[in-house]
Amino acid sequence: MQSDHTPDHLLDPTSGPISAGVSGRPGSRNLIYFSWACLVYVIFVIVWGAFVRASGSGAGCGSHWPLCNGQILPSTASVTGAAPAAVSVATWIEFSHRITSGLSLLMVASLFFLVRRGSRLATSAKLRSEQRRAAGWAFGFIVGEAGVGAVLVLQRLVAGDSSLARAVVIALHLANTLFLVAALVWTAMALGVPEAAQSGSGLSSGLSGPGPDGRPLAAALFKRLRRVAALFLVVGASGAIVALGDTLFPAKDLISGMAQDLSASAHFLVRLRVVHPILAVGTAWALWLVLGAIESSNKNNDLVSKVGFYARFFLVAQVMLGILNWLLMAPHWLQLVHLAGSNALWVSVVALLFALNRIAKATPVG
Repeated sequence: MQSDHTPDHLLDPTSGPISAGVSGRPGSRNLIYFSWACLVYVIFVIVWGAFVRASGSGAGCGSHWPLCNGQILPSTASVTGAAPAAVSVATWIEFSHRITSGLSLLMVASLFFLVRRGSRLATSAKLRSEQRRAAGWAFGFIVGEAGVGAVLVLQRLVAGDSSLARAVVIALHLANTLFLVAALVWTAMALGVPEAAQSGSGLSSGLSGPGPDGRPLAAALFKRLRRVAALFLVVGASGAIVALGDTLFPAKDLISGMAQDLSASAHFLVRLRVVHPILAVGTAWALWLVLGAIESSNKNNDLVSKVGFYARFFLVAQVMLGILNWLLMAPHWLQLVHLAGSNALWVSVVALLFALNRIAKATPVG
């Protein structure tokens, strides 16, 4: 008889042999740790990039990329022959972001190649393919990050630029970062979570029961959560545009800010500020309903319960941060906290998608 309770050791990739991951050999555990370290570091770089935008330091290295003001390292020496000048704070901030971004590229590239090598030890071709695909997507998106960053600098879509082109590129930039984070989460989960198809794995639960279409209920809930995840991408992109507007056109107080939002003569970045809260509230409500459906259908599946709890926690926190952000007129420090919180919520949502997908694929149809 198959257990409805997931043993604790299946939830902790560091305990016991990881037979469905990359094997229990020495080094497998390190690869799992490294995959999560890549995720945490990438989120740090994302938040640091938002600080670059909020501080107006995006033009700190001029319109040069990958060089900084035509130099490998910021220097007081002049490239054009003019009198040397002290390196500005904006230059150091932008240069530090380029260094941290370059390191994230190297880390994700290393993860990709390590997974390619380590996945040969996986217990099944299906799992090996999943691990490699996820790491491959992560590598592709981190390269995309570098490309979008280059476009922003080379096209001078930084600092005080308030063009439509910058808004579009900023939105694409945010969407790409969410896809990158999702790929890293999927990679880490694929490396550390055993395959649900193994007999007695304990990953089956009430979610394995039949859904409305006769398929496992987990499959139906996976589709619903995936639709909400798509909405999350739209909310994230709109949030990036609103944050840009808050930086370039700050309001003195809540009343004047609302007056700016409703003014027909206001800049389009200001008028778009009312769109993000509406999208965010609708998406939050939809996510809350799906999380409730998952919780009510789950029967002691520890992985789903734990990830679902984190998702609900971060969802409530994000709503509260969003309200506070609106009331305080989006101070820079709160924008960064809000962005970090959105990434934490996104990690939880993607991890829950992973768990539901595993259960759905492990459950026989019919």
